[in-house]
Amino acid sequence: MRNIAIVEDNDADAAKLQGFIEDFSKASNMEFHVDRFKDPVSFFEHYKAIYSVVFLDVEMPRQDGVSASKELREIDKSVSLIFVTNLVQYAQKGYEVDAIAYLVKPIQYYDFSLVFQKALDVYIALERRDFNIKTATGMVRVSTDKLMYVEIVRHRLYYHLVDDTLEVTGVLNKAEEELKKFGFLRCNQCYLINPRFITSIKGYDIMVGGTKLLISRPRKNSFMEELAQWYAGGERR
Repeated sequence: MRNIAIVEDNDADAAKLQGFIEDFSKASNMEFHVDRFKDPVSFFEHYKAIYSVVFLDVEMPRQDGVSASKELREIDKSVSLIFVTNLVQYAQKGYEVDAIAYLVKPIQYYDFSLVFQKALDVYIALERRDFNIKTATGMVRVSTDKLMYVEIVRHRLYYHLVDDTLEVTGVLNKAEEELKKFGFLRCNQCYLINPRFITSIKGYDIMVGGTKLLISRPRKNSFMEELAQWYAGGERR
């Protein structure tokens, strides 16, 4: 079952989207759980990165969909985002936040089905970037697109996810071997970083998922070269 969020202040439009999802479910034999929010404020209040697709209305009270989409991308890089709008010109904003597509009201089922299938395909493809972590309670499947960085403190590894932190015994070198193929970069002896969550670099300070980390002086040049190669390789969505 996949989780879908509808952020829409208009009850009729929200009900229409939910009805389309139900129709799509029957036609595709896929199961969905749908959560509806009347505005971005309530959507973000207790947000967890559990959604495959988010339908986001552009014009809403308290916070507009464009600013909400930017806030969403700061905490969830992998969710497929679909704008819903009355005005086509707003749709161009979607490219700034890696939106999959946009739907213009009044929405027709054919258009909805094409966009929704594309959004699901993109999310499912990203899910393949997963790996296993052996914890005290058993194996845990983790998406690298939700893993911001790995930290080591006194032989304990901390996997900092967007919605959780996993603590295990281990060494950072071994984690680096496993995560290097997913683009993770070492910025010093303590941190292994997912470049997707880097928001800024100033001097030796690097912001990752809202947390300030440090780049070591000996690694600064090689780290910046590796980061440039990562960007050049088109790894960002």
